[in-house]
Amino acid sequence: MGVGPSTKETSLHHFRDPLLDIVSGDASLDLLGVIIVGTPQDNVQKNRVGQRTAQILEAMRVDGCIVSCDGWGNSHVDYANTFEEIGRRNIPVVGVTFNGVNGKFVVSNKYMDAIVDMNKSEEGIETEVVGENAVDALDAKKALAMLKIKMRRSKE
Repeated sequence: MGVGPSTKETSLHHFRDPLLDIVSGDASLDLLGVIIVGTPQDNVQKNRVGQRTAQILEAMRVDGCIVSCDGWGNSHVDYANTFEEIGRRNIPVVGVTFNGVNGKFVVSNKYMDAIVDMNKSEEGIETEVVGENAVDALDAKKALAMLKIKMRRSKE
């Protein structure tokens, strides 16, 4: 399990990332930055990437964040850990990733309550079409709407 052709985002996709376009284009938000982390093989490192990401967000005093993952399966181990580390710091967090027909994560936690599934195949499976199951503008708009709701609720 892991990154396959349809969940792999191409270089062109990164240059025209719909998630970044939608979020940066929203006048009601102040986009502070993009944090890019890898998916380590070692479990200690899997935990470390989540801890460091959450520490950076906390230091930046963000009001909320969107965590995107272009892999699945084992990649969701550190994805879930990142959610937990962010959530434990009371930072509203929304996710965008591939889940497909299974719809379940390898591991999960209570902070993973707002996830946009970027699956596009009718069968809900990873396919051999490059970029088919990548984030599009609709996915980005859903994630942003979820984030705004969570941020609003966190201030109540």
